[in-house]
Amino acid sequence: MTQYAVTNPATGEVLQTYPTATDDQIQQAIASADSAFEKWRRSPLQERVDLLNRVADIYAERRDELASIITREMGKPAKQAQGEIDIVISIYRYYADNGPSYLQDEELNVVSGGTAVVVKEGLGPLLGIMPWNFPYYQVARFAGPNLMNGNTIILKHAPQCPESALAMEQIFIDAGAPEGAYVNIFASNEQAADIIADPRVQGVSLTGSERAGAAVAEVAGRNLKKVVLELGGSDPFLVLDSADTKKAAKLAMIGRFGNTGQACNAAKRIIVDEKVYDEFAEQFTTAVSGISVGDPADDSTFVGPLSSVAARDGLAAQVQDAVDKGATVLAGGEPIERDGAWYQPTILTGVTKEMRAYTEELFGPVAVLYKVSGPEEAVEMANNTAYGLSASVQTADPEQAKEIASRLETGMVFINEPAGTAAELPFGGVKRSGIGRELGKYGMDEFVNKKMVKTAPQKK
Repeated sequence: MTQYAVTNPATGEVLQTYPTATDDQIQQAIASADSAFEKWRRSPLQERVDLLNRVADIYAERRDELASIITREMGKPAKQAQGEIDIVISIYRYYADNGPSYLQDEELNVVSGGTAVVVKEGLGPLLGIMPWNFPYYQVARFAGPNLMNGNTIILKHAPQCPESALAMEQIFIDAGAPEGAYVNIFASNEQAADIIADPRVQGVSLTGSERAGAAVAEVAGRNLKKVVLELGGSDPFLVLDSADTKKAAKLAMIGRFGNTGQACNAAKRIIVDEKVYDEFAEQFTTAVSGISVGDPADDSTFVGPLSSVAARDGLAAQVQDAVDKGATVLAGGEPIERDGAWYQPTILTGVTKEMRAYTEELFGPVAVLYKVSGPEEAVEMANNTAYGLSASVQTADPEQAKEIASRLETGMVFINEPAGTAAELPFGGVKRSGIGRELGKYGMDEFVNKKMVKTAPQKK
């Protein structure tokens, strides 16, 4: 049975547990979302705008309180937790400001005569299955555009995020959302599968692991439901020979070790041209060795604990496998001996194909450094992965940046900055990194009925 509990990863202490929903409660949640949809789908756009703006206002009012919750739940360092609240506010504001224009009817050029328009309408209740690593942000980028679309939300959060899940539901209640427009459920995986299969539910969005994505897609496919999947990544960070290595080293450190390395679009594989490799490796090692590791509630902390002891142990096993097979450790390489889920910021080199770290996603504070002979080999290595979420390219040559970006097999490319996110930028990947897009105007288009309405030409 799935257990919803707040376990402080900095100490290992279980702070509170929550009961999993009963089957009757799940049915009540679906019925409530379905009933709310019948009214919400016809609500004036200004009503939806007002709701999202009130939600943003409440996030701003409760910023510190909300940030402290996720520091307890999953160990996010305090400053980064506050930063997550800030981007959530920007997402709800973005859809309040831009959503109405994205829903405008589109007139078509009808060759056969008459007129035709495409009208965008909500589909119905949607299930969101969200992860623990960005507890508020992941929900906002799903809920914001879809509430603007006129859909209603059933939200299953990660079992280790029950406190933030309830805090978000309360925000929607306090903002005056219609009953059933946003419903939180503490569901098991089996109950989630039943929700997807329910004919009242029209789609599912999941952010999580490949395994979870495949399981959800299988159920959705059997029941002919639309899915959006944002899954894993092994994102390359390319340092080309013209790059400013000091700047690149700092950006790589931020891009890899933010959120304690627990981000799907973190810079997991750092691919460096041999002409600047030694210089970069020295600067990067210095930057990583200087990372402040400590109490996530302390504002000066940059890296805190991993999300759980199990996550720490899994990462340690991946690193040990690489070391046992000949990889070199430039920094870190060991768990930190204290209560909780701590691991040293680590750099590996000499990682080869027979090592788990070569193909598996390292979801924690571990960077892998590779040396390549030039841009051709850099692109080849960057694309040599089952994943395709994002990439970062460091170069002083704008034309080279453009050419390299065109050859990378990813959903996103960032030039001279680490991979990131913003409300207006579409987020998503290719290959085994997922299906569909979130954020920006593209995030509005995933769960809408693009209804074509054709009118015959008038008879003369």
